[in-house]
Amino acid sequence: MVKKTILSFCLLMGTFASAQVGGEHTYQFLNLISSPRQAALGGKVFTNVDYDVTQPLFNPATINVDMNNQLAVNYTSYLGGISYGSAAYAYTYDRRVQTFHAGVNYINYGSFDGYDEDGNSTGTFSGNEASLSLGYAFQLGYSDFYFGTNLKFISSKLEQYNSFGVAVDLGLIYIDEDLGLNAALVVRNFGTQITTYADVHEKLPFEIGFGISQKLENVPIRWHVTLENLQQWPIARPNPARTSSDLAGNETEESISFLGQVVRHTIIGAELFPDKGFNVRLGYNFRRGEDLRIIDQRNFSGLSAGLSIKMNKMRFSYTYASYTSAANANFFGLQIDLQ
Repeated sequence: MVKKTILSFCLLMGTFASAQVGGEHTYQFLNLISSPRQAALGGKVFTNVDYDVTQPLFNPATINVDMNNQLAVNYTSYLGGISYGSAAYAYTYDRRVQTFHAGVNYINYGSFDGYDEDGNSTGTFSGNEASLSLGYAFQLGYSDFYFGTNLKFISSKLEQYNSFGVAVDLGLIYIDEDLGLNAALVVRNFGTQITTYADVHEKLPFEIGFGISQKLENVPIRWHVTLENLQQWPIARPNPARTSSDLAGNETEESISFLGQVVRHTIIGAELFPDKGFNVRLGYNFRRGEDLRIIDQRNFSGLSAGLSIKMNKMRFSYTYASYTSAANANFFGLQIDLQ
């Protein structure tokens, strides 16, 4: 059964591996960082299997009994006055049925001044989007593999236009407790629009990701390596700002090597004291660092750092993520043990 499940999972990935990143698809908010912990570890982690009840928003296979009666709320003061957040809750009915998970993601784009084609003011308008996810995971036989899925209901309102869609996430994780090693494969945001903004169907931000992490035996550190957007190759495109010219005026666009493409799929992170009441987290997102890098200027784009403090039944998390020298993001999170 385990082999059949893994084979079907891989075939499904290959069948639908045609999406791209960037502003080419609708409901892009589904790929925003869901929690301070995710943000601190580079923005995307698929392999944490512990108390963190927001982790299944990115990989439903990580749903487990340690999340029972855990409630988390997260808020982000994002770029350009945009704010967004998430909430998650898990409940274990019994150890045979396992654990059910529910999560919400939302984003508020703020207020905008509207004008018609002649430049006349039409007043202000706003935009917001949200998704509700319901998740469940189970062990594959008596193996070390676990499979999970999220069902997402997506709502979007942009000025006078509305859209509704559905999507699923599929996750597979391998857990080696002896080595402290986790490896995960995830298919995210596979779905469709049910109703469109203006009678034009748009694709969802489909993604395939792989992650591996390990808790070191004699050092209180868990390291993480994530490979994101594996459905697209190449992922990087030449930056027009980095076009060079010679004395004759001939222009040469930026050349991105094979290694440069690989690096842009990679996120690394580490968590100090991962099982304790106080954690320190550090991460680096190579694609964000390269895409937002300014020539001849050090601005630490792609770097993120955070911490977590547990006090009785509450855990507070904070992360600072560097984007550019002009704009950065702060992530706040609170998880409450309701048991």
